[in-house]
Amino acid sequence: MQKPTERSKGKARASPNAKTAKPETKAAKDAALAGEADGSEAYKVGDPGEFARNMVKVGIQSQRLLSDFMKRQASKSGNEPRDPLNIGGTFMELLRGMVADPAVMMEAQFELWREYMGLWERTARRMMGGDVEPMVSPAMGDKRFKDKDWQENQVFDFIKQSYLLTANWLQGTVAKVENLDPKSRRKIEFYTKQFADAFAPTNFVMTNPEVLRATLHSNGENLVKGLNNLLEDLERGEGQLSIRQSADAFTIGENIATAPGKVVFRNDLLELLQFEPTTEQVYEKPLLIFPPWINKFYILDLRPENSFIRWAVAQGYTVFVASWVNPDRKLAKKGFEDYMREGIFAALDAVKAATGVEQINTIGYCIGGTLLSATLAYMAAKGDKRVNSATFFAAQADFSEAGDLQVFIDDTQLEALEQQMEAAGGVLEGSKMATTFNMLRANDLIWSFVVSNYLLGKAPVPFDLLYWNSDTTRMPEATHLFYLRQFYKDNALAKGKMVLDNVKLDLSKVTVPTYLQSAKEDHIAPYRSVYKTTHLFKGPIRFILAGSGHIAGVINPPSAHKYQYWTNDKLPPTVEEWQAGAVEHPGSWWPDWDAWLSKLSGSKVPARKPGDGKLKVLGDAPGTYVKVKAQ
Repeated sequence: MQKPTERSKGKARASPNAKTAKPETKAAKDAALAGEADGSEAYKVGDPGEFARNMVKVGIQSQRLLSDFMKRQASKSGNEPRDPLNIGGTFMELLRGMVADPAVMMEAQFELWREYMGLWERTARRMMGGDVEPMVSPAMGDKRFKDKDWQENQVFDFIKQSYLLTANWLQGTVAKVENLDPKSRRKIEFYTKQFADAFAPTNFVMTNPEVLRATLHSNGENLVKGLNNLLEDLERGEGQLSIRQSADAFTIGENIATAPGKVVFRNDLLELLQFEPTTEQVYEKPLLIFPPWINKFYILDLRPENSFIRWAVAQGYTVFVASWVNPDRKLAKKGFEDYMREGIFAALDAVKAATGVEQINTIGYCIGGTLLSATLAYMAAKGDKRVNSATFFAAQADFSEAGDLQVFIDDTQLEALEQQMEAAGGVLEGSKMATTFNMLRANDLIWSFVVSNYLLGKAPVPFDLLYWNSDTTRMPEATHLFYLRQFYKDNALAKGKMVLDNVKLDLSKVTVPTYLQSAKEDHIAPYRSVYKTTHLFKGPIRFILAGSGHIAGVINPPSAHKYQYWTNDKLPPTVEEWQAGAVEHPGSWWPDWDAWLSKLSGSKVPARKPGDGKLKVLGDAPGTYVKVKAQ
């Protein structure tokens, strides 16, 4: 028998009617939903009749969902790969490894049984009133079990610990299987974690205390609203689940991407934006930024208070940004060389025309930085000295330790991806790329929204970063397949085997001053991978490690007073040695970069405005390309 808590003891002494009375005010109802009523009230149906009616609605909506799903599956052409991620073949390799060493599996099963016996014993002691430490606790940063009933309610605490024991055991057992190919092992471990995350008790109504309370106290209205949200997301994704992460409360150019500027150049691949100065004088050498074309440029200009573009302008730089096109089928054959010529080279020529300055400071972010690295090697081979300095935000040149994205790169998956892109007219829809990136942080970017949007029935709140994250772009087939095969699969650039326009690329010929930014929690461009660039280029290099991840590690304005960064003027062979001698600094790394770049930017000159030079103004920033939507 469960021993009553001090709170429930207090309730037991209240009047007999207190137990059955419904909350009479919104505050009382909210308190019950928050679990502040006693155990019996917190998990009690408010109105049985209304609850039954809502469950009928849930059944009808569920039937509609299943019917729509079956119709869409039947209407598919049948040309789609059956296993595009090659999961089946990978887990067959795991099965062979497990069969080859049955003793390991027997030992693992015994270990799981022993841990469950320990959990049952501790649970029984707690039910008898003992003060018992949990056998297992969530990892630091795991937000799934933040509701107080995961700790205070013995049933949910047991469910939580049972899940954690099983998930840890499953992943640990897989890791012990021997004689696996390293790439297969990484893939098996990744998808095992995806499986464990998917079956967490937080993702189901009856085993999530917050969802269960909401269901009972709202008479199931949350599930009705949640199914409506799910149907809307499926319809918006044309049969594919397109989870809304942010309310559609933003309009590009009105309350997001609002830095004042003009479009001063346009071709098939980019619009070049020049931003209005806010200082009377600016540095002689302009700054040209190449964001990733996997997403849109306004990650650098979300709101005025966190806009890197506005901040850089305020430091006295003449800022230009490439706003990449959202490619359609007409651009399917545009290749990596085209992005070099029509992207970087065209933008360099345009900035020279606009300012009269030939040597230009550059920034490459993520894949934009990878393109910039390859282009610098090409320019070095050609004796082209237009780039004065290069800054890289979370960008890789050596992909030997490129993180979990390598899970998606093997011959079978690349062939399946090529089939999908051919079927789509030569482009990869942005939603598919977004799903891949979301899987790298599934609990935060997938399952938290499943719980909030579909189980709790809440509408997403406005969030600029998540709005940008869901504003996806398409990928042209030729460029995307080249990128995946040459960089992720073959690591050709770092090995000196890549060829662009009949020129073999050698990164050791790159001698321009370089600033490398990385982030400690980056899952897309891991800092260990970024650090390898320090031994590829031969010019003066500064490497810094920022707090947070791929986005927040970059977009961290000084005014926010968030996170930290580490510096070390020495560049030893390994990043671990670099970290051992690094100095931690509070706050944003942006001022460190400014101190570095300002010394390379020449003297001050009168501020330049868009249209002052040889380029005509074509329109207002943020331009037209950024507003093109993709599925």
